[in-house]
Amino acid sequence: MDYAQTVEYLFTKLPMYSRIGAAAYRNDLVNTWRLTEYVGNPERKFRSVHVAGTNGKGSTSHMLAAIFQEAGYKTGLYTSPHLKDFRERIRINGEFISEDFVVDFVERIRPLSEQMDPSFFEISVVMAYDYFAQQQVDIAIIEVGLGGRLDSTNIITPELSVITNIGYDHMNMLGNTLAAIAFEKAGIIKPGIPVVVGEHQPETAPIFEQRAHEEGAPIVFADQRRYVADWRYERHTLVAEVTTSPVADDKLFYTLDLPGIYQTKNLVTVLEAVHVLTGKGWKLEPKVVARALRQVKKLTGLHGRWELIHEHPDVVLDVAHNEDGIRQLVRQIEVTDHEELHIVLGMVKDKAIDTILSLLPAQAHYYFTRAQIPRALPEEELAALASAAGLHGRAYPTVPAALGAARAVARPRDLVVVCGSVFVVGEV
Repeated sequence: MDYAQTVEYLFTKLPMYSRIGAAAYRNDLVNTWRLTEYVGNPERKFRSVHVAGTNGKGSTSHMLAAIFQEAGYKTGLYTSPHLKDFRERIRINGEFISEDFVVDFVERIRPLSEQMDPSFFEISVVMAYDYFAQQQVDIAIIEVGLGGRLDSTNIITPELSVITNIGYDHMNMLGNTLAAIAFEKAGIIKPGIPVVVGEHQPETAPIFEQRAHEEGAPIVFADQRRYVADWRYERHTLVAEVTTSPVADDKLFYTLDLPGIYQTKNLVTVLEAVHVLTGKGWKLEPKVVARALRQVKKLTGLHGRWELIHEHPDVVLDVAHNEDGIRQLVRQIEVTDHEELHIVLGMVKDKAIDTILSLLPAQAHYYFTRAQIPRALPEEELAALASAAGLHGRAYPTVPAALGAARAVARPRDLVVVCGSVFVVGEV
C-alpha cells in the first residue's frame, strides 16, 4: 500500500473512536502490550513525560514539547486527535512523522493486527513509540487519549506524570462523578515517579493523594505552588504575571502565543512540571522557558486554541467541546471586545449536549452544523435541542456552509466563534 491507502486502511479497517465512539474504546492494555512486544518494546527505549486531564492536556503537552525543543533536546510529541492530517499525532521537533515510516510500520505489524483486530488508537500509540525509539529522541511528551489507567499510552514509565484537571467528559466510559473520573486519570501515577496535578479540587485531591501514597510517588498541586496574579492581552498574545506561593513578591512575566485566558491554568501546571524536571537534571533554564512559551504554535504546530484565523470580522477557532471547556470559552467571549456574536456550533452525539447548550450565551446568532463523521449530531437535531435551550439560529449541512453564512452577515467589529467539536474545527 502507498501512504494514502495505508491511512485509509487505518481509518476504515480499524475501530476508530472519532468515527464510532465508545465501541472503539478498549478497556484493557492487552492489545497494546501484544503490539509493542511484537515490535521490540520501544516504550522502554526513550524517556518521556505523560500528560492526562479532562481539559488542557493538549496545550500543556505542546508547551512542554516547545520548552524541551527550545532547550536543544530532540523532542517527540504524541497527541490526539488530529485536526487535518493523521501525522499531526506523531512529531519530532515539530515535524510530522514521515509517510514512509507510517507505511512501513503498518506493513510490519499487519500479520499480527489482522489476527487480533486492534483499535486505530492502539496502532497509532505503538507506531509513535516505535518511531520515537528508532529516532532516538531525548524525551517524548505523551498525551493520554482517554482516561489514563486503561489508555493505550499507559505502558510507559515516564520521568514525570502530569494531570491537568478533572471535569465531566466521557462519563459513559470513565464514570459519572469527578472522583470516579479522577480514579481513571490517577492510573498514570507510577511507583516512585513524581506527579504534578494542575488543580487542587476538593472532590479529586484525595484520590490523587491516595494513589500517590500507594505508589510512593511525590505529588504536588501546581496551583498551590504558584498562581497567575494578573494577565492582559497584547497583540493576540497573553501576558501573564506569575507569583510563587506563598512569596507574593516573587513575580515573573510570561508572554504566550496561545491567547486563551484558560491558558493561565495550563501555564501554572507547565511551570511546576518544569520545576520538577529541572530537579531531575533536565536543563530547562528560565530564559529558555520564556522564549519557548512565546512561540509554542511555531515550534509545535498547535492549532484550535482560541486561534484567530481572520480579522474584520474576527473569526476564532476553539476546540472546546465539554462542560468545563465551554465554561472557559464563554468567559473568553465575555472579555473579548466585539459587537454582535456569531457562533458556528457542531457537536458529537455522546457529549452532555443539554448541559453544554445551557452554558452558551443566548445573545448570539447560531449556525448549527455537523462534521462529516458518523458520531456527529445531525445539524437539525442540534438546532432543535438548542432552540429548546433558548438558542436560535439556522442549520447548515456542512461546516463550510455554516461558516460561510456567518461570515456573510458578520460586520467588521463582530466576533465569529467556531466551537463544539474538535472535528468541526479540523474541517475549518
